[in-house]
Amino acid sequence: MLSELSHDLTAKKITPVELLNSSLQAIDKHDSKIQAFLSVERKEAMAAAEKSGERIAQGRALSPFDGVPIGIKDNIVTEGRITQCASKILDGFVSPYSATVIERLHALGFVTLGRLNMDEFAMGSSTENSAFQVTKNPFDLERAPGGSSGGSAAAVAVGFLPVALGSDTGGSIRQPAAFCGLAGLKPTYGTVSRYGLVAFASSLDQIGPLAHTVGDVEIIHNAIKGHDAKDSTTVPNEAYLKWDGKIETLRIGFDTALLEGLSSEVRASFEKTLDFLKTRVKSVEAVSLPNQRYGIPVYYLVATSEASANLARFDGVRYGHRTRDAKNLNELYELSRTEGFGAEVKRRILLGTYALSSGYYDAFYGKAQAVRSLIQKDYNNAFQKVDAILMPATPSPAFKIGEKTKDPVQMYLSDALTVGASLAGIPALSVPGPSDGLPIGMQLQGRNFSEDMLFALGKLVEKEFPQKRAVL
Repeated sequence: MLSELSHDLTAKKITPVELLNSSLQAIDKHDSKIQAFLSVERKEAMAAAEKSGERIAQGRALSPFDGVPIGIKDNIVTEGRITQCASKILDGFVSPYSATVIERLHALGFVTLGRLNMDEFAMGSSTENSAFQVTKNPFDLERAPGGSSGGSAAAVAVGFLPVALGSDTGGSIRQPAAFCGLAGLKPTYGTVSRYGLVAFASSLDQIGPLAHTVGDVEIIHNAIKGHDAKDSTTVPNEAYLKWDGKIETLRIGFDTALLEGLSSEVRASFEKTLDFLKTRVKSVEAVSLPNQRYGIPVYYLVATSEASANLARFDGVRYGHRTRDAKNLNELYELSRTEGFGAEVKRRILLGTYALSSGYYDAFYGKAQAVRSLIQKDYNNAFQKVDAILMPATPSPAFKIGEKTKDPVQMYLSDALTVGASLAGIPALSVPGPSDGLPIGMQLQGRNFSEDMLFALGKLVEKEFPQKRAVL
C-alpha cells in the first residue's frame, strides 16, 4: 500500500494535500463511531502536506514517501504537540521536543496526523483504560481493538491512515494487530530509539509500526530503526544480522504446550498456517519453551516495578495536572496523582512499589528477573535448532468491550503468548492468519536482529491467506 501511494505521489496522480484530505474526510465521517483519535492535528498536517507537494513539484522529494500521512500513538512526543498518554495527569502537556522516530519520519517527508488513543500510559490490552474514550474494533464495534495501541490499530484497519506507530511492552502492538487484521512488529530491543517515548517499563518498551501489509511494516521499521546517541540502549547498526534470503533453508519451530487454552478458531488458524509453512521451508519441528508458563507473572512483576519508578516523575510539580486542594507538599503529591491517574495505572504502581519494597525485592522482583533469564535461555536453546518460532498472537479473537474489565487477571492473560518475546528482547511479527470470521493473528518470533527473515516469512503467510478489510 505504501509502495502504491509512493508511485501515485511520484507520478503526480495524487498530491499530498489530496491524500491528506482523503484521510481527514474518512476521519470526519467515521471516527465518531471508532474513536481512534484523541486529537487530529489538521493545521500542522496540512502545512506539512503543502510543503511535501511543493518539494515533489520541484523534484526535491525527501523520499519516495514524502507526503504520506502516518498516525502516532499518544505516548510518542512531537515538538509543539500535546502528548497525554491518554491520561488526565498529563492534561494539556505540550512537548518541547520530538522523539527520534518522529524526527526520522519527518526527515523522509511523512506527515504526522494526530494523536491516537491508547490504554493510559500503555497499561492495558483493550484500550478501555484510556482516560478519555474507548476505541472500537472496526470489524465489530462491540469488540475491543486490543491494546495498548488500540487507537493505532483501529485507525489503520478502518482506512483512516495507511500506517501508524505504536509501542509494544508486552504485546501492545502484536495483540491489537491480531484483533484488527493487521501486521505489526515488536522489533529487537535496542534497534529503535526510545528517546521521546514516554516510559512504561524501560527494559521492555519498543516502538514499532502497524499496517495492512508486512511490506509496509518493513518500510516503516527501516525508516525508524538505527543507533541513536540520545538512547544508550540502542545497538550499533553493524549488529544487525544479514540474512541470505533463502526461505527454503529455514527451520520453523513450535511448542505444543503453548496451544493449550486456545479458542477453537485460533487453534485451527495456527494449524493451517503451520501446514502451509511446511510446504515452503526446510523443516517444521517441535521445540520446548518450558518457562513460558511463567511469562505472565514474570512480566507483571518486572513491568509494574519499572512502571512504579518511571511514573514517580508525574507528581503535580513539574508538568501536567496539579490538584487545587492541597494544603501542603505531601497532599500536593498525593492528590495530584490520585486525581490524575486511572484505576489500572494506580493498580500497577501499587503492585510495582510492593514488589520493590524492602523485604520483598528479592522474593518478587529479584526472582522475576531470574526467571526472565530462564525464558531468554529457553529461546536461545530453541534457536540452536530452528530459525523462527510460530505461535498464535492471542488465545482468542477480539473479545467484547467490557467482557474482561472486572477481572484484571483475565485481562492480563490476553498477553500470555506475547510477553515471552518481550522479556527475551527478541523480534516478533504478528501477521493475519486464516480466518472465516473475526481476524486472527499469527506470531513469528526470531533470534535478535532477524527482522528481515521474519518479514519474508510474514509475506508468505499474508499472500497465502489474504485478509478482508474492515467495512463500516
